[in-house]
Amino acid sequence: MYRLLRPLLFTLSPERAHHLTFSLLELAKYIPGALALVGGRTPQQGASVEVMGLSFPGPVGLAAGMDKDAKHVDALSRIGFGFIEIGTLTPVPQPGNEQPRLFRLPKDRALINRMGFNNGGVQDAIVRLKKRSLGIIVGGNIGKNKNTPNERAIDDYVKCFDALHAVVDYFVVNVSSPNTPGLRALQEKGPLLEILRELEKHNEKASKPILLKIAPDLTNEQLDDIVEVVKESGIAGVIATNTTISRDGLATPRSEVDAIGAGGVSGAPVRYRSTEVVRYLRDRLPRPVVIIGVGGVDSAEAAMEKIEAGADLVQVYTGLIYEGPALLKRINNSFVQWRNPK
Repeated sequence: MYRLLRPLLFTLSPERAHHLTFSLLELAKYIPGALALVGGRTPQQGASVEVMGLSFPGPVGLAAGMDKDAKHVDALSRIGFGFIEIGTLTPVPQPGNEQPRLFRLPKDRALINRMGFNNGGVQDAIVRLKKRSLGIIVGGNIGKNKNTPNERAIDDYVKCFDALHAVVDYFVVNVSSPNTPGLRALQEKGPLLEILRELEKHNEKASKPILLKIAPDLTNEQLDDIVEVVKESGIAGVIATNTTISRDGLATPRSEVDAIGAGGVSGAPVRYRSTEVVRYLRDRLPRPVVIIGVGGVDSAEAAMEKIEAGADLVQVYTGLIYEGPALLKRINNSFVQWRNPK
């Protein structure tokens, strides 16, 4: 069904298509059998994963950025996701960057986005999360407001962390988006350790797992620093990776890419680098440290590539836009077959 809808959606601007898709998804959850028509279903028996003290119904989750304000958690949980990551949320609402700020690269099965942490603020999301159905695992992806200087970034992360603590199951510290000026400087070892240690102090009474989301553009030396940060801070793990600022190897003509301008590339072009990062980190961070692989997961093969490289779970974003909910069913099936070979 989604393959029939996709050509229509692709005639619309990406943001308009996004809002229309979610409107249809919300409508479909009230119509018996409608969600099955678009190809999704809840993860089947045998797909569950136990990590971070949580029982995930399936190994594939929704990456942050698609349901920033936690408006569609219940609907999304019914089409095959094992968990939903909301955000990135900031302490106060912000509009993000000017439109247009989201672009398709169909020849590359990719997107370029420079959204800029557009969201309605953490307090509005909390109201919605308190009403969500029980049993849905939700991660809270948190960041700083654009106007908050880096030397005060820790305050923004703490505000979001404390506010969301009772209504999410795990946290993701986002210091890797390329669309907030100066944010990626917080990936440096010193400021990163300061943020994570402060969050762990606020996490002592009722501990929730904390993950760190990193960029694919880090060098191996910088990844070594990330390994040390994870070990020294004691956080639960890493999400690898965010979007890339690289434009190398794209099939889309350079003139078209240059005309789009700044932003992070997601989708198929990030697949192999993100898998490399997963593998590099797993070699240096043995379990129970958790690694969630994301980047170019647009097929069961791409998902299992990350699992085999050492990821405990995977997330999708751009792949869902190009493949639709049937992608989740294919990944879940492949995971069960991989786990239980005949």
